Formats: sequence, structure tokens, C-alpha cells
Amino acid sequence: MKSDYQPDAVDRRILEQLQVDATLSNAELAERVGSSAASCWRRVRNLEEKGVLGPAVRLLNAAAIDRKVNILCNVRVRSHARDVRGAFEDFVRQRREVMECYSMSGEWDYLLRVVAQDVADYEHFLMRVLLEHPSVGNASSHFALSLTKYTTALPV
Repeated sequence: MKSDYQPDAVDRRILEQLQVDATLSNAELAERVGSSAASCWRRVRNLEEKGVLGPAVRLLNAAAIDRKVNILCNVRVRSHARDVRGAFEDFVRQRREVMECYSMSGEWDYLLRVVAQDVADYEHFLMRVLLEHPSVGNASSHFALSLTKYTTALPV
């Protein structure tokens, strides 16, 4: 779905600031973007109504909650039939260890980003959960050695 929304300079500053710190008060946000508090509040509400701004969340430190291992897992489904793909996508949406799932072009059908406590934790997920799902044909796993860049901030 293409949006016809085109942010102006103030909206862009609002979006940039909220991606850095969603806990800013409306007054703090207005000051940082050079707007009145009332105008800033109306703009934020408009951005929410248009679907530009989603829910405010707090990002967790994965290592602090013992989710130190990041795995990129390529998945091939047994069939490209709509019901098979739908069953796989429903399954993935319900798995908390799957942080992201992309439908892919090319050799593999899906790319998952999975977090785990350790290799044994991931092995259990892979062997006893993922590969046991009736829609999954096979999978290939790639373990991240270190994190070079991670951001949730989109360029605006």
C-alpha cells in the first residue's frame, strides 16, 4: 500500500526525535523540533492516525535477558501453495524466538532472524520445532559472530 503522505520539515524532525527517544514529553519534543506544544501534539496525533507512527515500545538489551545468539535461518517450504505458505507464516508469527521473517526471492523461500540463549537452545528450536512443522522442507542456519550495526531508526 503506497502512502500519499509527504512529511514536511517539522514532521521529519518529529520522526527523527521519536526514533531516538519515544519517552520525550510533548513539551520536550516541541522544543527540540522548533514547534509549539499544541502544534507538536496535533502533528504527532496526525502521524499516528496516518499509520506513520506505530506503538511506542522500549527496546531490550538481548544479552541482559540471556538471548545472546542471533541466527539467520533460510527456510524452504515443501510447497508454494497458498495454504502451505499461510500455515508457515501463521506458525512463525506465533514463535517468540523468531524476531523477523521475510518472504524471499531466489533459492530460499524465507529468511528468519532467530534469537536463542545458546547453540543448544537454537538446536532444540531447529530440530524439534521448525523442521518438524509440516510446511518446512529444509533450513540452513548462519550464526552471527558479532554485531556491527543494529538500528531501528529509519531514514526520514
